[in-house]
Amino acid sequence: MPTNPILDVVELSFPWVGLDPFIMTVHHVDDYPAGNEALGPVASLDGRRIGSDFSYQDGWSMYHGDVVPGFPQHPHRGFETVTVVRRGYVDHSDSLGATARYGGGDVQWLTTGSGIMHSEMFPLIREDGANPLELFQIWLNLPPESKMVPAYFAMLWSEAIPTIAGGPGVSIDVMAGEIDGVRAPSPPPDSWGSRSDSQLGIWLVRLDGGARWEIPQAPVSVNRMLHFVDGDDVRIAGTEARKGIGVQVRPDTPVVVENHGAPAEFLLLQGQPIGAPVFQMGPFVMNTPEELRQAFDDYQRTQFGGWPWSSRSPVHARTDGRFALHADGKVEHREMQDT
Repeated sequence: MPTNPILDVVELSFPWVGLDPFIMTVHHVDDYPAGNEALGPVASLDGRRIGSDFSYQDGWSMYHGDVVPGFPQHPHRGFETVTVVRRGYVDHSDSLGATARYGGGDVQWLTTGSGIMHSEMFPLIREDGANPLELFQIWLNLPPESKMVPAYFAMLWSEAIPTIAGGPGVSIDVMAGEIDGVRAPSPPPDSWGSRSDSQLGIWLVRLDGGARWEIPQAPVSVNRMLHFVDGDDVRIAGTEARKGIGVQVRPDTPVVVENHGAPAEFLLLQGQPIGAPVFQMGPFVMNTPEELRQAFDDYQRTQFGGWPWSSRSPVHARTDGRFALHADGKVEHREMQDT
């Protein structure tokens, strides 16, 4: 009897639970209105729990922002964030002194390591129309020997992220890993993804109606999850699938994805598992309860280097383009994109 290539099917809640080496993923989709002078929404904030608004009222949330939506200054230790912004923009600032505005397919890769504070704000740049935002933030674990490496901020600009054809009507953005000899830009040096044997893959896959894609095979030890983000008539390994589920598939067995309906999208995450204990409490991900307590103690004592910005939720000027100021003083500029 043939081996069933589908290992598990799960509902994609908020956040999506990850398979080792991934911890979790959040998918933000917010239909923000026009922006005001402060880059916040022109709409009234009445009825929202400002400071912790996850209501999705009118199709959008303020999250922890009080003027501009987003996530003001907060700490992390022990893992990495990989933030893929498909629509809209994010203004980043951190305790290393790095800051940036990115979006339109850009990827920010942040190794939190021994500790960092950062803010992620969603400036509503357009004054004359809507400001839709869509992003994935993927939490990728670090192995025990890398939990306390120095924090590192990196930008993977959309212009450098390869898009390949996986067949007729199939396109794949390769944000981490390799497909058919095409490699993504390099991750930070201490990332799990920087190891040649990690088999790390972060791929955004789009199938037109009638398209068919066979997922490239990988070693049997790899964890692989296909997240069904959009579409209405898809079969995975011959089994009907629906938007909003995650399908764990065998990496060493041919798995065919067929789209019989409207254009469909998937986020595929794969990697060699780290295999270490995971203890998480809020913004810290460590290997033991004692390490978690130490993370809280260190943060309270050192503030992970302090906060060099005048605001807990800094945003850049409306007229600023896509750019990054790195911790070493290097500055990069990119043209704005219609997102």
